[in-house]
Amino acid sequence: MSVPFIAVIPARLASTRLPNKPLADLGGKPMVVRVAERARESGASQVLVATDSDRVVEAARDHGIEVMLTRSDHPTGTDRLAEVATRLNCNDDAIVVNVQGDEPLVDPQLVRDVAAHLAAHGECAIATAAHPIHDPADVFNPNVVKVVLDAKSVALYFSRAPIPWTRDAWQPHWPDVAALSALPAVPENVLRHIGLYAYRAKFLRGFPNLAQAPIEAAEALEQLRAMWHGERIAVRVTHDAPPPGVDTPADLARVQALFARAG
Repeated sequence: MSVPFIAVIPARLASTRLPNKPLADLGGKPMVVRVAERARESGASQVLVATDSDRVVEAARDHGIEVMLTRSDHPTGTDRLAEVATRLNCNDDAIVVNVQGDEPLVDPQLVRDVAAHLAAHGECAIATAAHPIHDPADVFNPNVVKVVLDAKSVALYFSRAPIPWTRDAWQPHWPDVAALSALPAVPENVLRHIGLYAYRAKFLRGFPNLAQAPIEAAEALEQLRAMWHGERIAVRVTHDAPPPGVDTPADLARVQALFARAG
């Protein structure tokens, strides 16, 4: 039996590295529309773009995508989702999936799986995803966020540091990162976090009132705010790394080439 959920795509034009990113052309359609089309393939009961831009509203409507014009002062995409959940008057247990607006290659199955994972973990307010890391260099890369889980696949902690620390294998090489190529295979329990989230609407509505956590500020990881305040995060582990998103002009060129070949 499929789990009902709403897919919301936060989209803003004020990207530092790639301005107007949601409207970038991918095979004749704006990126935000391509993301919405992928979200529709996930089986979501409703797919909605949430934006503070009239231009994004117009682009979405031109392609038959439901869209909501939200406030312009939201500090995070999660705050924008909170406004959507409030305005839609979602039930407390309704599941809202945040599909990033710069992920035009997002796997619809993974979107569906993360929503189902949250539904199966009634003790959790949030669900997300992760996959095993195979490259030792990624373990030590602070731009690769790692997560450790408990026996029920609930997050214990997220970090930019190498966690869990494999003491006997890695300690002799630390901090000589140049020696990483000599390290043994990465243990299976070293997981890379995938930035796809499903939330219960009750949590979303309360999120803007949660004070920033010290560990959130230290790691620059928003999900640690929820954990600091006692919320639990279920993690769906997949064996496949997701396609990369679009953060830079080089990323955009690569994805545009893919859509051009798809014709």
